[in-house]
Amino acid sequence: MDFSVPNAWSLLPPIVAIALAIITRRVLVSLGAGILVGILLLNSGDILASVGHLGTAGLSLFWEAGESGQAGSINHGKVDIMLFLLLLGVITSMVTLLGGAKAFGRWARQRVRTGKGAQLATFLLGIIVFIDDYFNSLAVGSTSRPLTDQHKVSRAKLAYLIDSTAAPVVVITPISSWGAYIIALIGSVLAAHQLTSEAPLTAFVAMIPMNLYAIFALLMVLAVIYFKLDIGSMKRHEMMAAEDQLYDPAKGTPAGTVSFKNEREGRVYQLVLPIISLIFATLFFVWFTGYQTLMADNLPITVLGAFENCDPAGAMLYGGLVGTVITLAIAIKERLSVKEILIGIVQGCQSMLSAIIILIFAWVLTGLIKELSTGLYLSSLVESWLSPQLLPVILFIVSGAMAFATGTSWGTFGIMLPIAGDMAAAIEISLMLPALAAVLAGSVFGDHCSPISDTTILSSTGAGCHHIDHVMTQLPYSLAVALIAGCGFIAMGVADSVIAGLLVSSIAFVVVVIGLKWLAGRKNTGESLQAIVS
Repeated sequence: MDFSVPNAWSLLPPIVAIALAIITRRVLVSLGAGILVGILLLNSGDILASVGHLGTAGLSLFWEAGESGQAGSINHGKVDIMLFLLLLGVITSMVTLLGGAKAFGRWARQRVRTGKGAQLATFLLGIIVFIDDYFNSLAVGSTSRPLTDQHKVSRAKLAYLIDSTAAPVVVITPISSWGAYIIALIGSVLAAHQLTSEAPLTAFVAMIPMNLYAIFALLMVLAVIYFKLDIGSMKRHEMMAAEDQLYDPAKGTPAGTVSFKNEREGRVYQLVLPIISLIFATLFFVWFTGYQTLMADNLPITVLGAFENCDPAGAMLYGGLVGTVITLAIAIKERLSVKEILIGIVQGCQSMLSAIIILIFAWVLTGLIKELSTGLYLSSLVESWLSPQLLPVILFIVSGAMAFATGTSWGTFGIMLPIAGDMAAAIEISLMLPALAAVLAGSVFGDHCSPISDTTILSSTGAGCHHIDHVMTQLPYSLAVALIAGCGFIAMGVADSVIAGLLVSSIAFVVVVIGLKWLAGRKNTGESLQAIVS
């Protein structure tokens, strides 16, 4: 079958993977089925060709073939992230073995006296760690988990807090890996339409209040915390947590979770020092890798330039190495035996293996979806929905569907931002920035909901939550925020006013929060609501 011209068959692999994930709640089986369907479509059902294609796709995650006769090289973008996960598992395991997590939980409980306070602390930490969504998910999860565990906040709730302060924060932050990438894309779109009077950074900042999904996703987190808006499966998980079941024990131990029978009482610094070392070392290497690139290309040395040209995956790996060395030094100082240290290292690596396997499956499926041109097919559907007033909301919906189906915000940005720029230039140039903002908002929404998204997977890992539980508990809140943002984008397009969009979204937000509060107060709404959503 020829997929050089995008067609509806390209939707089949993501539909199979997502539907099976929701029905069976078995992530690897669902991703595997999506991969199988995709590989057979690309090879017209030829089994031998499909096997070879699959081997090439898997190998490409670890090794990139060279171009024009050049030698290949390690795929650092993927390998560095997998190695970072292993290092983070070692840090978490050793901190637990030393008793640092237990000591931090005792210390924090004396100062943060309620579950609501623990959730707010997690929210604030997620805002502060804005450098990268991957790093945010894993670092905030590792730091907050002892505190939320102490206050019997479910791992599913923690995963929601982490995920909702990762992408929604970095997508509106210029000094972040996402901000730098988006600014570069915006610059090319503006230049293509001779809109050079406005600098890309200025345009990005102007688009921040237009990114309605990101803004109201963050506000929804605060509302969920303050008003205790636990609905659907989230309500069930919170009730289980109140009985000391922080995650569903029937599904086994989640990725990233370790425990030891001989865990020590520990001291607070045994957790704080490794985590702070990890964060600051990563920040330094983000700047340093960007600085090296600027120097090599003889470009001006600026902070924004460094972030735009940094290597986030490499920086995380180097930061993880620093954090691991600090953690092992503490273990030696505290006179742990060689046997205890080796057990901690092995268990830490083992705790991350399931997350890495899921991530590999998701990456393979994402690559196949790209080969099938699923994103291009979805974007082609936009042309039949053209309307100046509805352009922002249409772009929001299509970008959301694309990110949900492909599991990638960045891929959706790359496809949809140029298309949105062309459409706005052809229909109404004043809608240029709202159209681009709608793409950013929709991409984050779709990525937020998608069970095959790597950021969703890493949020589950950081929280120590079963992945499918995180997807299903977060879904009602993401859909509610999408409804709020959709109303705002309709108003923004009709009135050609950002203020109108913010005002309508604010009214919709109040109405939705009142509705969620009513649902949260009802008895036995958890399973019935989740059945409706499913």
